[in-house]
Amino acid sequence: MISVIIPHLNQAGALEACLKSLDGQTLARDLFEVIVVDNGSAVSPIDIVAGHPDVSLKYEPHPGPGPARNAGVAAAKGEILAFIDADCRAHPDWLSSVMERCYSSPAGTVLGGDVRIWRPDNAELDAIAAYESVFAYRFKLYIERHGYSGTGNMAVFRRDFDRVGPFAGIDVAEDMEWGQRALRAGLRFRYAPEMVVFHPARGSLQELYAKWDRHIAHYRKMAEGRPAWQLRWTAQALLVFASLVPNAVTVLSSERLHGTRVRLKAISVLCAVRTHRALTMLSHLRGQRAVAWNR
Repeated sequence: MISVIIPHLNQAGALEACLKSLDGQTLARDLFEVIVVDNGSAVSPIDIVAGHPDVSLKYEPHPGPGPARNAGVAAAKGEILAFIDADCRAHPDWLSSVMERCYSSPAGTVLGGDVRIWRPDNAELDAIAAYESVFAYRFKLYIERHGYSGTGNMAVFRRDFDRVGPFAGIDVAEDMEWGQRALRAGLRFRYAPEMVVFHPARGSLQELYAKWDRHIAHYRKMAEGRPAWQLRWTAQALLVFASLVPNAVTVLSSERLHGTRVRLKAISVLCAVRTHRALTMLSHLRGQRAVAWNR
């Protein structure tokens, strides 16, 4: 059995779409269970969960997606753990692909899949969706260059998860930190492009900025205390500025975008986001900034 684990916080409409996508899986329903873990929503999603057969609802009072996922793991009965976020929608073949790849991969493999930007059929991408189609949720890059997978689309055998231990709390980048421990435990990450889930684009530049504010605060926490970290940090901020030109070329050549207009819209958001990231990094040299961790 596969245990699908979904952390949830104040995303009732998105959770409904996520559960509908799991209702439509091509994998036989008796081969997977679905566990939703609410992490302190203003209104419990009990009514939404009740509308989907054989979905269980758990509660985790400690804030953060990591503790919520840990509560799901504690309740899971499956040999395979499959993680997806409440605001994602699974491709109909997602769990079939998880099952096939888990049993065909070498022992000690953690799988990370493809996360694509969701949009209604034939809808033109707006500027943010165009940008995120190229730069958001780059799981192949995370796995092949950095050695970890995001937890919005990840699958691992329960026995291997137990070798690594639970996810960390909200004050660190829990997927990155868990991935580092997994590598030290002898596990290896593998990209599985046929494991597809969809994520809606963010609704505004402010949402993109808030996402990067959280990431940058995590990165500062990891960098702090290392020799000459301020100098390294400054150099990295300047590299973010310098990356505008090569990343604009990436937009122009991306197979995920079609048409000059859409590509120019993506580049405009790229410029805004990279500028925000660099300035935010430099502002951290004056001290840590307050961040809204639990969205």
